Amino acid sequence: MHPADALAERLGLPIRDRDLLAQALVHSSWLHEHPEAFRGHNERLEFLGDAVVNLAITEALFGRHPADDEGVLSARRAAIVSTSGLARLATRLDLGSFLLLGEGESQRGGRVRPSLLASAFEALVGAIYLDLGWEAARDWIHGWAEPEIAADLALTTLKSPKSRLQEHTQRTTGDRPAYRIVEAVGPDHEKQFRIEVVVAGRVLGAGEGPSRRVAETAAAAQALDRIRHERQAARSARAAAGPVRARAGRRAVPGGAGQEASTSVVSDDAGDETSAAGAPDAGADAGADT
Repeated sequence: MHPADALAERLGLPIRDRDLLAQALVHSSWLHEHPEAFRGHNERLEFLGDAVVNLAITEALFGRHPADDEGVLSARRAAIVSTSGLARLATRLDLGSFLLLGEGESQRGGRVRPSLLASAFEALVGAIYLDLGWEAARDWIHGWAEPEIAADLALTTLKSPKSRLQEHTQRTTGDRPAYRIVEAVGPDHEKQFRIEVVVAGRVLGAGEGPSRRVAETAAAAQALDRIRHERQAARSARAAAGPVRARAGRRAVPGGAGQEASTSVVSDDAGDETSAAGAPDAGADAGADT
């Protein structure tokens, strides 16, 4: 049985154009190895499916969460249509097992790579839209993404690591994170990026991925994790030093110097609070990186 036939059964839709569905499963790496086998890879369908998914999810969220303002609705949508969000939907469908990948791509774990799964999901939606129309595609997306659409999550858990890192650094240092490419290797259809994120001249994280967006997101997530750990370490150091400083202050009280020492300690503590990883409190931001 061709993967498209097996997928058609799993979709539960009256698929009419099996060739179009089959094209949605063809990754460019497979077409490079089998140039005569299909009418093309799935990237044009991915382009179309991206717009269909965004509109369908937007419509569903608008109706399901009437009390949310535009900002919250945008965050909800971004969480669902992000690379990781669409990869989750593709995994729920077991889409990776149906894909036609080149030998090298398959050996490198392409069937479980989030960026590849997200792209394939969009291509699948594009094929469903062309074959069955808007209403069928919209209803199928709504049903498949129902848990995410209905979820009433806190705003901090909806934002991407890049958004949380930028909000955190602007709130604490006034700086915007800068992302720089350290390395980009491989052919165009299989390129891998390594990117660092820099805040106030300091490298806080690095990430890798098959696109700049994916690598930047990984770098931001690592930066948030580092900020959180450094802040915890600074807090532990202050807690351990506190009793010693308090005893020293009490001994100095008779001469009046203790009063000045106590003030200095408060100032030092406040300085520590802002110096850990260049930011005071990433607990809430980094804690949502799950």
